[in-house]
Amino acid sequence: MKLANIMKQAQQMQAKMSEMQESLSNYEVSGESGAGLVQAMVSGKGELKSIKISPEAMDPSDPTLLEDLVIAAVADARSKAEVYMQEKMQEMTGGMGLPEGFKLPF
Repeated sequence: MKLANIMKQAQQMQAKMSEMQESLSNYEVSGESGAGLVQAMVSGKGELKSIKISPEAMDPSDPTLLEDLVIAAVADARSKAEVYMQEKMQEMTGGMGLPEGFKLPF
């Protein structure tokens, strides 16, 4: 393969990665805990965008429960965002022969 072809492929890959990063930033996914008492919204990159807490989740005698529900909702949303990101990476890198579990830096 000629160097010019390799450089062209690298530029195409860079353009696709930029598009994918933009897509991940704009994509939002919801996670929840406590049967919906706490809901967290994160971007496709896993950045926390919002939290919604039902009044029923706020027990002044047990603040630890609410803390745990928030942590669980955020973890649920981030897990879903990670799956989405991996699917997008697979679409983009399909056929490139990257090793299993290889993660590009975002």
